[in-house]
Amino acid sequence: MAFYFEEPSHTFGEYLLVPGYSSDKCIPANVSLKTPLVKFRKGEEPKITMNIPMTSAIMQAVSDDNMAIALAKEGGVSFIYGSQSIENEAAMVSRVKHYKSGFVSSDSNIKPTTTLAEILDLLQDTGHSTMAVTEDGTANGKLLGIVTSRDYRVSRMSMDTPASEFMTAFENLVYAKAEEVTTIGQANDIIWENKLNMLPIIDKNQRLLYMVFRKDYNANKDNELELIDDQKRYIVGAGINTRDYAERVPALLEAGADVLCIDSSEGFSEWQRITLKYIHENFGEDVKVGAGNVVDAEGFRFLAEAGADFIKVGIGGGSICITRETKGIGRGQATALIDVCRERDKYYEETGIYIPVCSDGGIVHDYHMTLALAMGADFLMLGRYFSRFDESPTDKVKVNGTYYKEYWGEGSNRARNWQRYDLGGSKKLSFEEGVDSYVPYAGPLKDNVGTTLAKIRSTMCNCGSLSLPEFRDKAKLTLVSATSIVEGGSHDVILRDRLGRE
Repeated sequence: MAFYFEEPSHTFGEYLLVPGYSSDKCIPANVSLKTPLVKFRKGEEPKITMNIPMTSAIMQAVSDDNMAIALAKEGGVSFIYGSQSIENEAAMVSRVKHYKSGFVSSDSNIKPTTTLAEILDLLQDTGHSTMAVTEDGTANGKLLGIVTSRDYRVSRMSMDTPASEFMTAFENLVYAKAEEVTTIGQANDIIWENKLNMLPIIDKNQRLLYMVFRKDYNANKDNELELIDDQKRYIVGAGINTRDYAERVPALLEAGADVLCIDSSEGFSEWQRITLKYIHENFGEDVKVGAGNVVDAEGFRFLAEAGADFIKVGIGGGSICITRETKGIGRGQATALIDVCRERDKYYEETGIYIPVCSDGGIVHDYHMTLALAMGADFLMLGRYFSRFDESPTDKVKVNGTYYKEYWGEGSNRARNWQRYDLGGSKKLSFEEGVDSYVPYAGPLKDNVGTTLAKIRSTMCNCGSLSLPEFRDKAKLTLVSATSIVEGGSHDVILRDRLGRE
């Protein structure tokens, strides 16, 4: 006979935190959000610790190299999507690892023969008034000069005038050689000493490598929580599947991936055990691999014993996921998370090995993140949340006067990521488990993440906690009724911004 869980399946929206005693030390500035990304033994430190409990989802519409760089600057980790060629995914990982904060690759490049008219068109397209003049017009060509808006006057010059006639020639530029300037601090010293707006960095053959801008100085100082490795490179993760791991994993490791994650809608399977075993036997235990997704204690125990370095929780709770309505499997995210975290703690007591739990899906409001952390999650994996930002790889579109970003699921016809839903059959997506949609555009990642983290820190203070482990120990949660959910929002008033007045 089938097994029946006695407790109904609950979501985050059905819970609230009850405040606890807050000492005079409980202020947001004192709160640490550091959290382990991968497993570790009692008394030891994890190989990777994040400064904020946020990772971006392994999705085409969310995690590319631009997202990875932006999130690493804030202290989190992106997992580059794996539903692309091995070469393309490895190239994205490599770009993150070779990115130097403040050292910008030029994306507005012209030739000496480029006309003023063409320069104005490029300015219109990119919004960048500083353009590198290179021999072949590429970002890494031989640097011949620089054109800025101060080098021309549209009202007094012919549109056919070539850049060579009004650019600031190379011999008149202040520049730096890559072997002499290796840090952003060194570059900024040259900028300030010479009153520059931009410093070009070249190699020994005069080829342009980077540009360092004065305006980025404060931005670079602000990234106090940036997540970097021992070579001062940004930490980045990468998604893999249970089909081509023998070819994909070595390419990703060669590119510099710090951590891998098996991307699957359902992780309680022999395919994941086989994949984990192969990676650890062939590449060693130092290669960290997350696995999932599972929704109960039994699923956690299976992946823990299979060698997973972190375990993801959640089936069917994502905003673009329709697995529950197409297949009838899943579990309310809050109930699943509580069950799995309880088993994680039990496993730690038995073995002395702590395996971080990632809550993946079910987040609608920012406070749901705080609830997930209180319920035991070590960190969150977020798709819709990050898809709304400038740094996500999708197009920004205008619909009826409002800006949106495109957002689609890996199980949609648009993504056709059959490997994620693979059960060992034919190599195709037999039916959709995700939708193609839009989400409201929200602006830059940094501003939005800062606001979300401020809310989390504030709530932790309300509960008398200054760290995530302390928060998990002290949190008091209560189920709420449908009526109390209504009570929790504004009610019995007419909001001013909804009242049309003459």
